[in-house]
Amino acid sequence: MPARRNFWKSTVGAAGRGRLVSGAVFCTLASFLTLGWGSEMPPAPEGKAPPPGKEAAMKAVKLPKARTESDVSLESTFLTRRSVRSYKNEPITLEELGQLLWAAQGITHPDGLRTAPSAGALYPLELYVAAGRVEGLTQGVYSYDPHKHTLRPVAEGDMRAALSAAALGQDPVRRGAAVLVFSGVHRRTTIKYGRRGVRYVHIEVGHAAQNVCLQAEALGLGALTVGAFDDAKVHGLLKMGDGEEPLYLMPVGKPF
Repeated sequence: MPARRNFWKSTVGAAGRGRLVSGAVFCTLASFLTLGWGSEMPPAPEGKAPPPGKEAAMKAVKLPKARTESDVSLESTFLTRRSVRSYKNEPITLEELGQLLWAAQGITHPDGLRTAPSAGALYPLELYVAAGRVEGLTQGVYSYDPHKHTLRPVAEGDMRAALSAAALGQDPVRRGAAVLVFSGVHRRTTIKYGRRGVRYVHIEVGHAAQNVCLQAEALGLGALTVGAFDDAKVHGLLKMGDGEEPLYLMPVGKPF
């Protein structure tokens, strides 16, 4: 041990030891911040309040109660589901929109469990709607509150064309009656699972998106999953929060 201490003294010195210890502490703290360790998980927000301005005049919208039975079998939706890229210039109903949102992230248990599985039941996903042609709903961007089955206003105006431009000009995003947008707050999952949690978030959005696809098929609607878009532009258009990342765009509407 004395030989080792002498080697440390002669090779590194007091200043060098200080730099090494500081560097180690910095790296450890950086890892904690990246993975979300060392801090408490924030509660999942009930919904985003509208920013000041015209959006403040928009009202929260209580959605019709979701149905849990229909005449369409699950197996038949497996058989007929397709990615739909052409939509009629017709509105969808508020009931249909609410059913799609419930299928994606609806609450199905008193403990807050949802329609789609989530690692650790941590629910990192947020869900938005860019409404264009929805009966009884003002054009604008809304966030979905699954606990109250309610739409909360985020931004006023039809954002479908802007989202289409952000999605490399993909026309279905502009022509759908509405566009569902999934985002993820990775920290809610990585705080428990570390870096592996990033994968779990991406798996989870696939679960939720497939629910939307099958529910759309059961309603006689079309849906499309879009992953090619400019993250920063979508983030800005939907006024997403810090640490929130857009993951999926899903135009929905009445198919030709």
